[in-house]
Amino acid sequence: MADIAMTLSISEIQRLLETAAIAPKKSLGQNFVIDPNTVRKIARLAEVGEGSRVLEIGAGLGSLTLALAETGAEVTAIETDRALIPLLKQTVGEKATIIEADARELAWSDVVPTSDWNLVANLPYNIGTSLVLTVLDEVPNINRLLVMVQQEAGERIVASVGDPAYGAVSVRVALRGNATIVGHVPPSVFFPRPRVNSVLVAIERAPNTIDTSVENELIELLRIAFTHRRKMLRKSLKGHVEQGTLERAKIAPTSRPEELDLNQWLALAQLSSVIEP
Repeated sequence: MADIAMTLSISEIQRLLETAAIAPKKSLGQNFVIDPNTVRKIARLAEVGEGSRVLEIGAGLGSLTLALAETGAEVTAIETDRALIPLLKQTVGEKATIIEADARELAWSDVVPTSDWNLVANLPYNIGTSLVLTVLDEVPNINRLLVMVQQEAGERIVASVGDPAYGAVSVRVALRGNATIVGHVPPSVFFPRPRVNSVLVAIERAPNTIDTSVENELIELLRIAFTHRRKMLRKSLKGHVEQGTLERAKIAPTSRPEELDLNQWLALAQLSSVIEP
């Protein structure tokens, strides 16, 4: 293994890429963190240490991987870009378990087979929100998430009623846990430098006490209603939910979807029966 410090600087990242004749791939949303203070901040906010099990998605060249390993955590790093795997192994060595895989196609039960895992990731915009929802919906062994996403996506994840970014994603995340923006990350800490700001979002999973049938109903109602978010619910849900059902759920038929909080959506899902078109 090369003699590389416990975090990577811009010069080290550029040297690794130039030596391997590799350029960051825009198609994979590759923006490598080049600031040691930032990756250490992420590791600190992840609240991991000795005895912690961490799954890192999109390890890249290993900057964050090294910072997580530095805490004493047991790190499993996922990277989809085959060209980066040799460099990642060179950088990380024995400090983490490296798996070449697309996070969207992971066999989650094989990768995180036991409970009480942490997910830490620098997620590209094109998969960030969907991956967060997948983990919350399908991977109960991951109890806490700390993800770096584009600011716009982060605001949607944490939004509550009354916030401009509030929508179906906000409700679905609130169903699974508590989400908070815990940090802001400027474009200057990335190579190449993106045109957008990023945020760090922490999500603590809450106990799941909702029946699967109600969850499925809720997700379907959100999909239908927020497709026409400016319409009143009596119109957007017409043919799917009777007006009397809205009233029994103590929801005004003239309400718009962004005016309902999680509890109101759950009350409607419990009472309604979606009719397939």
